[in-house]
Amino acid sequence: MSRFNRRVQIPDLQLPKYDDAAEEEGDYSDNNGVARLTTTGSNVSDDQEPVTGVKVLRQASRHRDIKGDYLDVLSHSYLMKIFQKQGDKQVLFADKVLKFTASGKMKHRILLITDFALYIIDPETNALKRRIALAAVEKTCLSELSDNFLAIIIPTEYDLLMASTRKTEIVAVLVEATKSASDFELEVVFSNSFEYNADAELVKEIQFEEVEGGVKTRITRK
Repeated sequence: MSRFNRRVQIPDLQLPKYDDAAEEEGDYSDNNGVARLTTTGSNVSDDQEPVTGVKVLRQASRHRDIKGDYLDVLSHSYLMKIFQKQGDKQVLFADKVLKFTASGKMKHRILLITDFALYIIDPETNALKRRIALAAVEKTCLSELSDNFLAIIIPTEYDLLMASTRKTEIVAVLVEATKSASDFELEVVFSNSFEYNADAELVKEIQFEEVEGGVKTRITRK
């Protein structure tokens, strides 16, 4: 059995509501026409269990099975062509995510993780938007709270900020794939405030705060 098919602990999170025209910089938990990125049920209780000593998971989420390919990549010829053209041989993860752009919008994207790289694909045009070699990824950043945000830090390029209900699974796959491809131990950082490069010359900071009923998230320019 592949190591990517074992049972792991995955948070049972809700995908944020969004507006494609929403500004990325600002408070993402208000009701004034910007994207609502507030999750519920984030309070820590005695029956919750941490990942790596920090990340809090819900009781109902402790034994969710990893599926990996949530899009049935083999049935989509355009997806097969994209990663096979690069010489990749195995799809470890495939799912739809929300990607944050440097200009402050959220876009529907397909995230593929193979044995060699990450692929960001536009599901409307079937076009490959970005390929990131696993060897180029330095670390991943997540908050210590129950939210959907995940940043992938790539020092030689601009970074990748996404929202996904399966972010813990994404991190688990990245850690194992990186270790297999290069024996490099991918760093996983848990912090309620971290910076990322939205593009080559733009640094932003994302902050997380636990509030009544959920998690308040704010993104600002540095």
